[in-house]
Amino acid sequence: MVHKVAVVTGGASGLGKGIAERLGKDGFKLVISDLNQKFLDDTQKEFINKGYEVITLKGDVSIQKDQKLLAQTALNNFGRLDVWVNNAGIESVVPFSDITQEQLEKVFAIDVFSVVYGIQAAAEIMKTQDGIGKIINACSIAGHESYEMLATYSAAKHAVRSLTVAAAKEYAKHNIRVNSYCPGVAATSMWDRVDAAMAKEYGWQPGEALQKFSAGILCGRTEEPADVGNIVSFLASSDSDYITGQSILVDGGMVFR
Repeated sequence: MVHKVAVVTGGASGLGKGIAERLGKDGFKLVISDLNQKFLDDTQKEFINKGYEVITLKGDVSIQKDQKLLAQTALNNFGRLDVWVNNAGIESVVPFSDITQEQLEKVFAIDVFSVVYGIQAAAEIMKTQDGIGKIINACSIAGHESYEMLATYSAAKHAVRSLTVAAAKEYAKHNIRVNSYCPGVAATSMWDRVDAAMAKEYGWQPGEALQKFSAGILCGRTEEPADVGNIVSFLASSDSDYITGQSILVDGGMVFR
């Protein structure tokens, strides 16, 4: 039996950790990258205790050579690469008038350039293998709808949607599927930062931004890492072999496209 191998960037905390854990439960051998070495060490220990086969690598997804090294690490350690999840990303929460060149460059480097580099690194290996490779990108509701105070982030996630379609078209001949998942509002450290920035700008109380954004969720609650893990599990499985070029909303009922 061939054991499949999955890479998850930004997989040592938050939604990325939820994704990695679900893929571990699904039987994938895991390669997790992150910038935070402590998070990597803690997650590796936790996952090994749960019986998952996992290795970790500290790296910067915005650097092309780091992404190539990550793909090669998966190949060197496990012999193949079946699933690549471009999960790592950051937000920028500022009024439009305050957007700086530094913010633009940082967000696009981590949220957009990393997706290009990740797709390239994964596809280079996948196209030499038998079977169907799966590349799965982190998009967002902000890739379907643009939000105030989140202009740069929204623009970056719209770019991820476009890259997903273009890559799906180019790599289809190599039996590689490229899709994205689009989370909504999750009670993660990222949303803590969004909440704090909006509270400062609008004079809101702590937690008020999260409450306002999540009030209309039809499913009645904020997102949990397992919700994202579920859709990635599907996109990583053979059940999604006939799906490519899609950016699938998993937001509990917020944005409708």
